[in-house]
Amino acid sequence: MNYAPEIIERSHTDRGDIQLQKRENHFEIIYNGTFLMATYNGESERLLVSSALRKCPYPRKVLIGGLGVGFSLEEALSDSRVEQVDVVEIEEAIIRWNRKHLAPYSGHALDDPRTNVIHTDLVKWMNETDASYDAVCLDIDNGPDWTVSASNTGLYSEQGIKAAIRLLRPHGAVSYWSAGSSPEFAEYLKRFFHGVEALQIPQQRGEPDYVYLASSPKSIH
Repeated sequence: MNYAPEIIERSHTDRGDIQLQKRENHFEIIYNGTFLMATYNGESERLLVSSALRKCPYPRKVLIGGLGVGFSLEEALSDSRVEQVDVVEIEEAIIRWNRKHLAPYSGHALDDPRTNVIHTDLVKWMNETDASYDAVCLDIDNGPDWTVSASNTGLYSEQGIKAAIRLLRPHGAVSYWSAGSSPEFAEYLKRFFHGVEALQIPQQRGEPDYVYLASSPKSIH
């Protein structure tokens, strides 16, 4: 039986409306009327991070673009080699919900001393920061072919990809989450990286999720 959700909170932002709702024992986040994420399935969000960490011989510092419901952050913190995780999240409401309603689902990951939350726009921040990371894990929308917020399309552009590469330390890796297959994006990544993998995560309903893993950047100018 598909129970009607209980609306927990709605928040209006410059980018649109975001809503936290509860369906039975799980939470869902709806963004501009489109389902964005939920606490009942975090396999692909965890793979986004674990696949990048596997590529890194010394993953001490990790960047996660998009807090979500905290699954990616929890996965990064579960690796004992990781010393710091910077999480960039534009929506204050999502940060607040993670501290309160969603905290048990991520093992209270925001309370871990290794966690550093940066409340700002990821695309803009990536072009301005001088930070560097061993793994860059990006999940701020539904993927390269289906962005809920128009401002997020820049993440998958030449400028966005080059910005991610500039953040990488030697032997680092970049991973991108996608709600569906995007072979065109995978081919595009090959212009910038020697190693590109498409990892498929089957779903009980609908199309599989994907993680696009990129490593060994080519020389960029």
